[in-house]
Amino acid sequence: MLASLAIRDVVLIERLDLTFGMGLTVLTGETGAGKSILLDSLGLACGARAEAGMVRAGQAQCSVTAAFAPPEGHPAFGVLEEQGIERDDTLVLRRVVQADGRSRAFVNEQPVGVALLRRLAATLVEVQGQHDQVGLADPATHAGLLDAFGGLEPKRNAAAAAHRGWREATRALATAREAIAAAQRDEEFLRHAVQELSDLAPVEGEEEELSKERQRLQQGERRSESIAAALSELQPRDRRRGGPGDALRGAARALERLPAPNEEAQPILGFLAQAQDALAEAETLLQRLMHEGGPDPRRLETLEDRLFSLRAAARKHAVPVVELPAHLGQLKDRLGALDAGTERVAGLEAAAATARADYLAAGRALTEARQAASKRLEAALAKELPPLKLDRARFVVEVAPREESGWAADGMDRVTFLVSTNPGQTPGHLQKIASGGELSRLMLALKVVLARGSPVPTLVFDEVDAGIGGATAAAVGDRLARVAERLQVLVVTHSPQVAARGAQQLRVAKSVKGQRAATTVEPLDKRERREEIARMLAGERVTDAARAAADSLLTGGLL
Repeated sequence: MLASLAIRDVVLIERLDLTFGMGLTVLTGETGAGKSILLDSLGLACGARAEAGMVRAGQAQCSVTAAFAPPEGHPAFGVLEEQGIERDDTLVLRRVVQADGRSRAFVNEQPVGVALLRRLAATLVEVQGQHDQVGLADPATHAGLLDAFGGLEPKRNAAAAAHRGWREATRALATAREAIAAAQRDEEFLRHAVQELSDLAPVEGEEEELSKERQRLQQGERRSESIAAALSELQPRDRRRGGPGDALRGAARALERLPAPNEEAQPILGFLAQAQDALAEAETLLQRLMHEGGPDPRRLETLEDRLFSLRAAARKHAVPVVELPAHLGQLKDRLGALDAGTERVAGLEAAAATARADYLAAGRALTEARQAASKRLEAALAKELPPLKLDRARFVVEVAPREESGWAADGMDRVTFLVSTNPGQTPGHLQKIASGGELSRLMLALKVVLARGSPVPTLVFDEVDAGIGGATAAAVGDRLARVAERLQVLVVTHSPQVAARGAQQLRVAKSVKGQRAATTVEPLDKRERREEIARMLAGERVTDAARAAADSLLTGGLL
């Protein structure tokens, strides 16, 4: 419900703080006192269009804050969660308008767009005015209201579930058909690619093993080259150049030709002999290593050919080498989908047809139930219209089939509330009714009948009693009180019969100080209510008779 309304510097209101309770709250006051400013202020907090003229003269900005206390599980909390806005037990909508007409919106003190403000407000409050109806006047709400009136939620839920199943089956069929179409477009490439990769037969982890073996073979090849180079230095192929062994032997022969005695040459000859022995041992070991054999060069060539083929295939298919086996599997799956596509699509077509039949059955059951409920709703409303001076009006609930393209989770038909206010007139849409007073009373009658199914906890009626009086006004007051047993209702009224039915009464007054007018609002106690209703009955001069009549109205008597 609407818990409070705080208004700052809006038109004639400087500062106003109001609190509201459940039940029926009536706002009374003389014409021109500023009752419409209250509704305009509430509308501003609920996302209505902002205008610079709403800012009180001489002020830089105005603001309106509306605090709501929705029941647990209310749709507004779902919107908050969807938008990532922190929730509390109280939902606060605030709007600030600058003197140049620019505005800002806040929800629970978080800046938001005006569209979100309107979306939240639509779940919290409905305004039914003579020329500005929202809620029931929107045909999009009619199916849900009829279903709530008729207790059709189980059938509606069944239709929604069947529609969801049909949509999922249709989506699966479309996906399969698209996959087959894509595979057919790529069939030649797929078959070539599968053949090419199948011939290559990549193995998971193969690249790493090949790289390690290649490195080992390359190292073995360098070893053989080093051994061969060392031997070539010790045993040169060009015998004329000689090797280190020839040099050692030549040096020894030269020293041996020294004239005797050659004791000083003996140590040197000994070293040369040792060097020759060491050299011979080195040659033997090198030859042994050489004979042991190095890597097979053909193995290295084969290995590199394999490695380079894998890497070339990976580049061609734009995947890492390690993913080639999986990629081959995917290509085979696509090719397999093409080969087995017709059979799979046939199965999905059958599933989609079954799901459509299920939805048709659920949708038709919902339509039949709506048609029956529509007659009950028409009959219930027909009983409410005569006391509201709408005895010539005829209310019609139209349950019309939609085209298949319009079938949805809420059923296969379009529900529209239609009305005619004069005999012989073709029923038309609610919002196209010419008389604002008639439409407001019709909305009230609908709310009386549909109150149990209303998802919006707060209703606002703006002068629903315009142009009526006496018994009709009393009937309006009675119906407002009945609606207020289940919902919070605020009504702007000039009718004492309506005002007397309120659980709370607020008086709107305008005063002039100097050159400036100001609007004030004050809650009335029991004595003040009596005087206000007497004023509404008698005019400027309140008489004892008017007070007695007010007492009669307040105690439930009739005038």
